[in-house]
Amino acid sequence: MAYAYTPGLKVSRWTLIKKERKLPIKGSVLVKEGQFVKAEDIVAKTEIPGNVVILNIAGILGISPNEIRKYLTKSEGETIKKGENIAISKILFGLLKNPITSPIDGYIENISEITGQVILREPPIPVQINAYFDGKVVKVFENEGVEIETYGAYIQGIFGIGGEKIGKIRVAVSSPDEELKVEHLLENEEGNIIIGGSYVDVKTIKTAMERGAYGIVVGGIDDYVIKEILGYDIGVAITGNENISTTIIITEGFGKISMARRTFDLLKSLDGFKASINGATQIRAGVMRPEIIVPLKEGRETDYEDDGTLRVGKLVRIIRAPYFGLIGRVVELPIEPISIETESKTRILKVQVNGNVLSIPRANVELIEE
Repeated sequence: MAYAYTPGLKVSRWTLIKKERKLPIKGSVLVKEGQFVKAEDIVAKTEIPGNVVILNIAGILGISPNEIRKYLTKSEGETIKKGENIAISKILFGLLKNPITSPIDGYIENISEITGQVILREPPIPVQINAYFDGKVVKVFENEGVEIETYGAYIQGIFGIGGEKIGKIRVAVSSPDEELKVEHLLENEEGNIIIGGSYVDVKTIKTAMERGAYGIVVGGIDDYVIKEILGYDIGVAITGNENISTTIIITEGFGKISMARRTFDLLKSLDGFKASINGATQIRAGVMRPEIIVPLKEGRETDYEDDGTLRVGKLVRIIRAPYFGLIGRVVELPIEPISIETESKTRILKVQVNGNVLSIPRANVELIEE
């Protein structure tokens, strides 16, 4: 029988997890190699220079550039408040004053007697990076960041929105095919990562947000629900930077889809545990999956990944447009490559989805654990 290798979503009770935590620009590393850290601990920090504002003082006052210092009330390096005078021109024998005020809070970075300009800079923007999950610092990148590792549970989803959150797992439903509803929510969900079953609607998500939930994990969702929550359509690109208070992770696909039993059972066994989640997703080059990480003190290797063998009868999920998120069973694995829309040749498989048989490039599917 024909077969092929294709990557699936990782669902593991006990595995080694490593992450690099790096600053966007060079700064200071605050921890040492070998040190144990908590998820919330700041491991590195830096400052991004503030925005620049240029004022043409000479042009505004109608003076020569080399005269501007006579009219300035501030020197290089001095702080300035928005609305505070930077320069004053006296007219009509000093009876009237013509002030120039700062449009920002910041400081005077440069005064040029050649151009007659004053450069103002806003305060630097502090950037701090936390450890993200409890673990051990195994490598330090000088002035850049660290690598942290831990052992524990690791679960990948197919799609997510929202960034990194650290909270407590709370399983809110009794089975993987049960929809997450408002009635499943507590009056106070502050800090909780709520685990549902097959689906979540707009009302439930908004209520969970209002009640302080850090995350929602369910099997399926509709694209219009995401649009309603975000206020715009989300493209096929990188997610994770959305301005939302609750990160949402979908484990199976779009529509109402029961969460895989093993995924649900694993999350149920971790009810009450501290977890780190990230909704960042990229489904094109450089695939990135939303994730749930639960550091554990002890366990055993019980990896739930599929063995990677793609055969007729296997359940697969389509991971690229135009059928992204659909789930079906492999009914045929043609051996010979065929031409696709891009006019290139590739090996395909045929998948039965809701009574229809679709021809899909093999690279566009992933196995689903049953």
